[in-house]
Amino acid sequence: MTLTEILHYRFLGNDVQTYLIALGILLFGLLFKNLMSRLLTKLLYRFVRGKSEGVTEDQFHALLIQPVSLVIFFISIYLAFQVLDIPVRSAELARSDPWYEVAIFRLYQICIITSIAWIITRFIDFFVLVFLRRAEASPRVANQLVPFARDLLKFLVGAVAFLIILGKTFGVDVTALIGGLGIGGLAVAFAAKESLENLLASFTIFLDRPFIVGDLVSVGDITGTIEQIGFRSTRLRTVEKSYVTVPNKSMIDKPLDNLSLRTARRVFFMMSLQQGTSNDQLHSIVNQAFEAINTHPLIQPDAQVKFTSLTSNSKDIRIQYYVATDSYDEYLNVMEEINFKLVEIVERNDSAFVDTTRLTTTASGSGSKALPRSLQPNPDGSSVASS
Repeated sequence: MTLTEILHYRFLGNDVQTYLIALGILLFGLLFKNLMSRLLTKLLYRFVRGKSEGVTEDQFHALLIQPVSLVIFFISIYLAFQVLDIPVRSAELARSDPWYEVAIFRLYQICIITSIAWIITRFIDFFVLVFLRRAEASPRVANQLVPFARDLLKFLVGAVAFLIILGKTFGVDVTALIGGLGIGGLAVAFAAKESLENLLASFTIFLDRPFIVGDLVSVGDITGTIEQIGFRSTRLRTVEKSYVTVPNKSMIDKPLDNLSLRTARRVFFMMSLQQGTSNDQLHSIVNQAFEAINTHPLIQPDAQVKFTSLTSNSKDIRIQYYVATDSYDEYLNVMEEINFKLVEIVERNDSAFVDTTRLTTTASGSGSKALPRSLQPNPDGSSVASS
């Protein structure tokens, strides 16, 4: 049997030469898909380089080379089957065709549509990088807005790709399907009531901006730093370093205290001195304490040091000041420094603090014991602490 006869030998509706050409196209696409995808991404980068804002060509390649090479391979499969006498278009597939031909072709359509959607999502990632470079002046806002916008766009791309698969691959009337969703939308809304509420709450968060990524907030019984704001929930890192997920609805329904927006941190306590402290000693302690507090560079000038309470057991000096810092560690350092100075002032004036561990009996003589002064409530709701 000659070579020409072998090449023209027919089986399964095609001759050997046609099968070899199809195989060559497949091998070419398989072997050179990475090279062709790199050349194609290099060409695409030339069009976007002027607006890339410092995003390098290697970063662009890393985003697109895999999905582009996959699309090139699928195109080579399409070209190979174009050579063969096998239906490759949905219009050519009749109901009488073998089920496996229909299944293979539909699988091919799903793969090619998914690959194209993958390329689009990678372009979204590229533009996210560009936007982050442009938003370096306000990185906290960018860190909040960009992930949300990226996820929203990717969701829309996925939804469109799914509708295209339904329409092109399975022949579903997408227009009628969308219309049907309008009729059944009420049932869906009731079934996904909480999810829809959280989604709408996420838009409220982005429009009103009560907090952004990086803020320290207190909502309900939870206090933590905002790390991520998503479609359904907000994620916080608490002071115990745990990772808490809070539904967005709860973030806007409950009173929320954005601790990062405080201009200062308040320090308040009562300094209880022994009854034997003289009037001159009190004047000296109050004046020296006021001077020590107000001369500190991180303390605001509206500090208060007042002799406000005279009881049978102590003479109380009210101390209140604000530390102008948003750092909790710095706040503790300033408070410690002031406390050391107050102890030094009291000792220098030959006075002493009341022993707050001493308990007193009630006037009724019932034998019940009163709380130590260090635990008694203050009129403004905070606890009274004796130095």
